[in-house]
Amino acid sequence: SEMCIRDRYKLDLIDGLEDGNISVYDQGDFTDLCRGPHVDNTKLCKNFKLIKYSGVYWKGDANNHVMQRIYGVCFPTAEELEEHLKLLEEAKDRDHRKIGKEMHLFMSDDLVGRGLPMFLPKGYTVWQELENYIKAKERKLGYLHVMTPCVGTVNLYKTSGHWDHYKDNMYTTVIDDEDYAIKPMNCPGGILVYKTKMHSYKDLPLRMGELGLVHRHELSGALHGLMRVRCFTQDDAHIFMTREQIKDEIKGVVQLIDSVYSTFGFEYHIELSTQPEDSMGAKEDWDIATEALRNAITELGYDY
Repeated sequence: SEMCIRDRYKLDLIDGLEDGNISVYDQGDFTDLCRGPHVDNTKLCKNFKLIKYSGVYWKGDANNHVMQRIYGVCFPTAEELEEHLKLLEEAKDRDHRKIGKEMHLFMSDDLVGRGLPMFLPKGYTVWQELENYIKAKERKLGYLHVMTPCVGTVNLYKTSGHWDHYKDNMYTTVIDDEDYAIKPMNCPGGILVYKTKMHSYKDLPLRMGELGLVHRHELSGALHGLMRVRCFTQDDAHIFMTREQIKDEIKGVVQLIDSVYSTFGFEYHIELSTQPEDSMGAKEDWDIATEALRNAITELGYDY
């Protein structure tokens, strides 16, 4: 019976594989269907400690069975294991969820819903200081700030193309017998703001920023404090420009992000996004944009 249950979950995983590669690993007389790799010999794992366990829904879906997830760490020597366990204890004191509760910065309540944090007076003071900081920084760079609604018709997101690609991550409702979606991103609103009047090429580049409140469906098993939530404010921008201005505008955005990240001590790496198989728009436009991205990042001297 236990084997049948385990096999059922393994088969479910196989059904969801996209690459079609299925690997099998042997450990003594135990054969496991697993992505792997496994160690050659369990003697390599003698300096180990189980550090926590948690109940999680299968695939993070509350409609599925609850599973027990067990976490463990393993090191070549007992000394390295001890050092790691000491670091884990120190990290607990730096956990933002612990600090947020102790300093009365933010809270969550199941009556509101999981992944929907609320900021308390002290936390909101920090929030406002951050908002003032970034808005002032962006205004100096010529950004104009707008605000768009938290809901829009489903037709808005069908028009933008988001519905076909992102609807599984969106929350919906019905108002006056019409289907609406709670805003998962600021893009459609930003485009409609631009369309309110005709623009000359002399108006460009036009930089419009929005600190927009968005809601996205995250699996319950993935939710984590303020790091992984279902409701957050996204400092977003939509820049309207000519093709000739793309490279310089990208450089400006990268320098803005680098300035903010450096101020707060955030480390990051850069990846160049190229045209995926499932994409909208003409290849020529993708090629021009990709090349502008590549040239901008190269001229700034960043690795990617």
